[in-house]
Amino acid sequence: MFRIGITSYPTYGGSGVVAAELGRALSERGHIVHFISYAPPPGLGSPSGWGGFGDRIFFHEVEVLSYPLFEHSPYPLSLAVKMAEVANYVKLDLLHVHYAIPHAVSAILAKMMIKDRDLKVITTLHGTDVTLVGNDRSFLPITRWSIEESDGVTAISDYLKERTLRELVIEKEIERIYNFVDTEKFNCEGAEEHRKKVAPKGEKILTHISNFRPVKRVEDVVRIFHLVHQKIPSKLLLVGDGPDRSKAEGIARDLAIIEDVIFTGKEDSVQNCLAVSDLLLLPSELESFGLVALEAMSCQVPVIAANTGGLPEVMVSGEMGYLVEIGDVEGMARRALEILADDKKKKEMGEKGRERAVSQFDMDKIVPLYEAYYEKILKG
Repeated sequence: MFRIGITSYPTYGGSGVVAAELGRALSERGHIVHFISYAPPPGLGSPSGWGGFGDRIFFHEVEVLSYPLFEHSPYPLSLAVKMAEVANYVKLDLLHVHYAIPHAVSAILAKMMIKDRDLKVITTLHGTDVTLVGNDRSFLPITRWSIEESDGVTAISDYLKERTLRELVIEKEIERIYNFVDTEKFNCEGAEEHRKKVAPKGEKILTHISNFRPVKRVEDVVRIFHLVHQKIPSKLLLVGDGPDRSKAEGIARDLAIIEDVIFTGKEDSVQNCLAVSDLLLLPSELESFGLVALEAMSCQVPVIAANTGGLPEVMVSGEMGYLVEIGDVEGMARRALEILADDKKKKEMGEKGRERAVSQFDMDKIVPLYEAYYEKILKG
């Protein structure tokens, strides 16, 4: 049994979801998990008292210091102090942080504050901490330092591992451990009644789930849907929120399809949205893994995605959907129509996606890899 401190951004992005689900899975396997952040992790509900979410999951809130001298709150320092405090109080074996900046830096500072034992730090790289933040010249030295000083480092795909080693010139050994999905939770059968609420006339339902940042290319999603909508009666489900939402709304109005585009905002249970979907659209500029594609596959939903990053490791183009070149709106629409016009093909692709999710990326296959890695690092 390990005592594990987990820190991530408590958001609905891939890193936050994976960290929350990993903590939940570890607790179910007998480990004690302490989340340390400025807000509870997504999807775990509310604490039941004494900061606990159950018998083995606890949450420790990092209070953000407000002081007139500071124009911006020094959250990484507050986080480091809370990490050290929790590690001392509950005798943590290790801190598992998701995202190098600032979480790995805070964890290493916490480790340096603890003198009576060797607290291990494991950093999981999720993507933009390397591809965006880490490649900024002002952050490159500290990103590289935080990775090299961690006791263990994992990456969520071979693509991200190789890019980190190459672009940041890392000497540290990096272990690739894929993201995972709870295939029992993401098993979206029997959703016909819910479908009628979204598509009362039996329209096809295309779905996109993201944080609506420029890298997700939400404008492409709307344009792809417009081309599909001209050929097949359909609805577009846009799940999430972010800076590009207003652009997506504007394009939908300009193309006169706004009545058939549904903006749900942020959703706690994306499996319910996937349960009613016929197709997932993921035209991102970059996905270091593509967790939502895996969740769709688990729900037997074919995927049209950009051929980028770690997505070719997640799905096989032509078997459970298609990978198309970035920005090829017409090509993605053509592939979408190909699937939506052929119920047999859509069903076969959905079944193959489900089979791959269960056989390669199920929670029960991936979480033991983290347990084995913890033991390896703790043994030095």
